[in-house]
Amino acid sequence: MQQFNEDVIGEALLAYLDGDSTPNIIVKSSFGEDTLSIPYLYRTAKQLPKIEKTALKLCKGKILDVGAGSGCHSLILQKRKMNVKAIDVSKGAVEVMKKRRINAFHIDFYEETNQYDTLLFLMNGVGIAGTLSGLKILLTKAKTVLNVGGQILLDSSDIAYMFIEADGSMRIDLNAAYYGEVSYQMQYKNLQSKPFDWLFIDFNLLKNIANSLEFECDLLVEGPHFDYLAKLSIKK
Repeated sequence: MQQFNEDVIGEALLAYLDGDSTPNIIVKSSFGEDTLSIPYLYRTAKQLPKIEKTALKLCKGKILDVGAGSGCHSLILQKRKMNVKAIDVSKGAVEVMKKRRINAFHIDFYEETNQYDTLLFLMNGVGIAGTLSGLKILLTKAKTVLNVGGQILLDSSDIAYMFIEADGSMRIDLNAAYYGEVSYQMQYKNLQSKPFDWLFIDFNLLKNIANSLEFECDLLVEGPHFDYLAKLSIKK
């Protein structure tokens, strides 16, 4: 019998750290069903893709790792003697990070009040915005916690390719919500989350929204799967 649990990913991360061999979280979305590899969330520096390696190299000053999960990025930065704070809304994830001796806190990004030089949103971390309007709220909040000369490093994906038909045409309803606004639900063993909104945003739209909020937005790296790394900084 399935049970609703708001911290499915935290439960999975804890179980894996404690030696459970169950390898995947089942991810259900408006596109169908897929799996999220739990070991993938515990990657080392050598196992990271180019986008994430580049983002970590560009981190500077006081760093906030938002939605840090198992803390793989923060752990790498700590080993490099960098000043990083990891936060997550998942209590289980924060417990995992603390067991790994990461400087981690159970805090919602929207409640953060300290100032930082780098805000890190990796593995499509800005997805927490949920919608395009939510992204504007997130970036507006980011402005309040960025030091002068600070930066936001984020990656996301343009998932338009998922709507391409065999004849090359696009199966997108222009009168509907933005195609990157996705509904998700996660399941681990008999635990299941309630549906939640998650955002994937193409770079051009990200740049338009960022510019409207007086951010500079630069494309740094393009990945092999319509993904990219971007840097946002407040316009001078």
